[in-house]
Amino acid sequence: MTPAFAFAASFLVTLVLLGVVAWSGARGKRRVHVPAVVLAYAALGVTIWCAYALGETLDLGSAGAITPIHLTIARVATLALVLASAFGARTLFRAETRRTHGRLAWTALAIVVLAAITGLVMVALAEPR
Repeated sequence: MTPAFAFAASFLVTLVLLGVVAWSGARGKRRVHVPAVVLAYAALGVTIWCAYALGETLDLGSAGAITPIHLTIARVATLALVLASAFGARTLFRAETRRTHGRLAWTALAIVVLAAITGLVMVALAEPR
C-alpha cells in the first residue's frame, strides 16, 4: 500500500467518524457518541501517522508558507480536541457543562477542518522527493 493511499483511506475514515461524532453529539446519543469519539481519536492517530509517512515522500519545504501554517493549525486543533474531550468527560458527570462542551466541540471540529484543508493544500503544493 502506498503512503498516499494509506493517508487517503485513513483520512476518509477519520472524516466519517468525525461526522458520526458530530451527529451523535448534537442529538445527545451518548451510546453512539462516546465510542465514536474514541474511534475518531484512533483514526486521527492513524491518519497523522500516515501523513508523516506521506511527508517522507514529499519535500514539504517546497510547499512554502503553508507548511508552518498547517503545522500550527494542526497543533491548535489537537489542543482544542483535548479541551473539548475534557469537557465532554466532565459532562458525563455534570450535565450543566453540556453547552460548553458542545461549543468547544464545534470549535475544535472547525479547527480540524481548517487543519485538513491546509494539510491538503500543503501536500498538493509539495514537490516529490
